Amino acid sequence: MSWLWAIIVGFVLGLIAKAIIPGKQQIPLWLTTIFGILGSVLGNAVAGWIGVEDTKGIDWIRHLLQLVGAVVVVGLGDMLWNAVRGNKQRA
Repeated sequence: MSWLWAIIVGFVLGLIAKAIIPGKQQIPLWLTTIFGILGSVLGNAVAGWIGVEDTKGIDWIRHLLQLVGAVVVVGLGDMLWNAVRGNKQRA
């Protein structure tokens, strides 16, 4: 995977993760992209561990695992960002 493709996938997955997570996330767009990239890498690792990293056709399970990884990383990253920046969560 090239760096450009990793950035594009991370950006898209980060935005989808932010849309899935309830409430408003306070992280900037560049950090959303980085968290999306990390979630994608996490999802790929999990896919490798369970043996579904490469299947015939479209790798739906791997893509779902990448999205789940992005949701987890964006959610945790947002909490960490708020703790470091001193922002209070708004309901």
